[in-house]
Amino acid sequence: MAVESIYDPTFVKNLFNEMARTYGVVNLISSFGFAALWRKQCARIITIPCDSRVLDLMTGMGELCAVLSPSLGKQGRIIGVDLSSEMCARARQQLVRHRCTVEILEADALASSLASESADVIVSSFGLKTFSPDQINRLAEEVARLLKPGGVFSFLEISVPPNRFLRWPYLNYIRHVIPTIGRVFLGNPENYRMLGIYTERFGHCGGAARALEQAGLHVQQDSYFFGCATGVSGRKPA
Repeated sequence: MAVESIYDPTFVKNLFNEMARTYGVVNLISSFGFAALWRKQCARIITIPCDSRVLDLMTGMGELCAVLSPSLGKQGRIIGVDLSSEMCARARQQLVRHRCTVEILEADALASSLASESADVIVSSFGLKTFSPDQINRLAEEVARLLKPGGVFSFLEISVPPNRFLRWPYLNYIRHVIPTIGRVFLGNPENYRMLGIYTERFGHCGGAARALEQAGLHVQQDSYFFGCATGVSGRKPA
């Protein structure tokens, strides 16, 4: 398979449509619960006023929406954006009762119809790795377009740890163990093997940090559990 084709939006959409039924439980078990913890840490890094309008890009099943919702008041609003129809459907099922308004929009985060400077906050968890470097640059420009002046952002992604003693067992785990866990829960192991390929090619959030900085945003890089996940957060200049 050509490298370019794995980043094609149609390929990514079909991949996550197929994984939607098993993704939640496999993600929770294969990460030993760290995925849920990292999402909470990703949200805590930034200050989110209770009346914020929040965009959750590549929202998946809305896991990060569920983390953010309790901190928002009745005037707050979250829009989750994802190109997978199956993931969007599951997000809508799981987010029916929340204090703030939650809307799930089926759309490509790189080509949405959302208005410029319409978001106080932009967040994302575990979606960056499905973008090529060129797409990361386009995403950074889209984040800069969508954020209001003074708005903040926080992104989180599974990453390859820099420590060489940790890197080998970690890569072995994502290459072989996670696909096996996917098979145990009646998922297609090849789909979960693809997530490992995305992770290895992505590496860490350094490239995303540079792209966001070049788009005119103030940026800081974040690391979780010895670099097994990394993040990038910051704000748009006022």
